[in-house]
Amino acid sequence: MNTTIYLVKHADEQKENGIKNTNDTTQLMNEKYILSVKGEEQSKKLSENPELNNIDVLWSSSYARAKATAKYIANRNSIEINIDDRLNERKLGNLKDLSSWMENKTIGVVQAYLLDKKWKAREGESCEEATERITLFLKEILKENMGKRIVLVSHGALISFLLTNWCELNEETKLVFNDKIIEIKEPSITKLTFDAQKLLNIETVDL
Repeated sequence: MNTTIYLVKHADEQKENGIKNTNDTTQLMNEKYILSVKGEEQSKKLSENPELNNIDVLWSSSYARAKATAKYIANRNSIEINIDDRLNERKLGNLKDLSSWMENKTIGVVQAYLLDKKWKAREGESCEEATERITLFLKEILKENMGKRIVLVSHGALISFLLTNWCELNEETKLVFNDKIIEIKEPSITKLTFDAQKLLNIETVDL
């Protein structure tokens, strides 16, 4: 029996104005961002998608916006939310380092990480490091929940990093699987089908 993993990117987060710190407190700020009103509405609608019916197990990042997205899925399926920090977004680290690194780049931050997998800011995390932790987590989930339907609520960069295990990057630095572009939007559902630990298919679920 195949195992189905649904990778859910959290819904729209509340935008905040003001000066952001460039020290360790940046990480705490990032973890506490909440969903916007639009994000709450998106999350409720997402939970009603037929693909997310009869979910057996639900895991979420510990970030506020991920848990807020997951709560609707949990409520609709009458299950609890399991939390694991290996689903957390990559640690950005020092924002001055990140800003300097991105200067003169013509691509987005996630794409830049995908092209330079070892780079990281001070107190930050590289694409390579984040990919390793989420990949190990997925392998554990597959081993312990064979044949089940599982939702993992996480973040755009981390989901993209995980998908590089099976996807290629095209000239526009987009993820491609079997000649199809896999886009991680806010929010989004990406369906992975496995036979034991072997990936069979990746597809984007229409919202």
